[in-house]
Amino acid sequence: MAYVEKTTTSYGSRLKNSLGGIGMGFVMLIAGIVLLFWNEGRTVKTTRMLKEAQKTCVDVPDISTVNPELNGQVIHAVGMAKTDEVLTDSGFGIRVNAIRLEREVEYYQVVEHSETETKDKIGGGQETVTTYTYTKEWVSAPVNSAEFHDPSERGDNTVLVTVPEETSQAKNVAFGAYRLSPGLIAQKDDRVPQNVELTPEVIAQLEAAIGGDKKDCIHASGSTVYLGASPASPQVGDVRVSFYRVDNGEVSIIARVVGDTFEPFTAKNGYSLQRLSVGAHSMEAMFETEKSANKTTAWILRLLGFLLILLGLRNIFQILVTLFKVLPFLAGIVGLGLNIATFVLALALALIVIAIAWIWYRPVLGILLLVAAVALIVFFGRKGKAPAPQA
Repeated sequence: MAYVEKTTTSYGSRLKNSLGGIGMGFVMLIAGIVLLFWNEGRTVKTTRMLKEAQKTCVDVPDISTVNPELNGQVIHAVGMAKTDEVLTDSGFGIRVNAIRLEREVEYYQVVEHSETETKDKIGGGQETVTTYTYTKEWVSAPVNSAEFHDPSERGDNTVLVTVPEETSQAKNVAFGAYRLSPGLIAQKDDRVPQNVELTPEVIAQLEAAIGGDKKDCIHASGSTVYLGASPASPQVGDVRVSFYRVDNGEVSIIARVVGDTFEPFTAKNGYSLQRLSVGAHSMEAMFETEKSANKTTAWILRLLGFLLILLGLRNIFQILVTLFKVLPFLAGIVGLGLNIATFVLALALALIVIAIAWIWYRPVLGILLLVAAVALIVFFGRKGKAPAPQA
């Protein structure tokens, strides 16, 4: 069943809220500008770091012995990442030779979802209708149902037992005659399910932790331990614990040699690189992947910066729309015009910020972009002043 809440906001309150939104608008506007400028610097510096690293990188085909001549150099190499360490999860009795052992935990809970609709009223008021629905889902942490809006759903969530997530990682991982650094080890992410078999001692510990008459609520199958009456029919409060491991395997690395181990390469501009990829990859392919990732990150952050500027401008000028809310149809016209104007202004402002950043970091491209941004503002400015056609 859905639970519906209706609230009414007066015209005066809406004006007050719009005035309050101006401050938040300026915060978002400044945040967007700072993000865009910083991102262009990050992109350029990362590009220069990758060029510097690639220019000095040495392809090492044989890592069976430690070569003192490579000390201090950036190298690319392919080899087996291997450890003899045995990792343990004492809570569930797991012992396995692996590079990493992970425990993930999920809880079957009632989750609240909401959907809001607003409707302007003549006179400037606003009616807000929020519909709350509730579903049972597997989630990564217990949900506090005491805060649910529907009184009939409050307090429904319980858990049989709270199980912390846990990750253990091998400290010594060989790479030929070398040792991988912790930063490189952490990048090996080709995990596979780890089967688990519960001993009587572990079962007794789990029963004690759960408490009560719960002797038939512990089930182990494959890589999962299910705490609940029936894995096929989950109930609120059930817990699902899954295990994964990262095995020994072939990897490719780019890093700076320090004795018999590695550290990040640090460029002249302070940016650094230390990369491990699962499988055999050429030096060229690894650097191309890094360059592609840098470009993708740049565009994602550009879009985020533009959206922050856009939302900031709309918050700042929202008071103009609110003033016309006494006549909803008129406010709709003003709102449409404001949306178009703020989009154009946000786009031009974003281009100007990026252009200024490029002038700072790469002048030629920056000047061209700045000219384009100014041309955009002039074009739309003239369109807005164009006289209406004569009848």
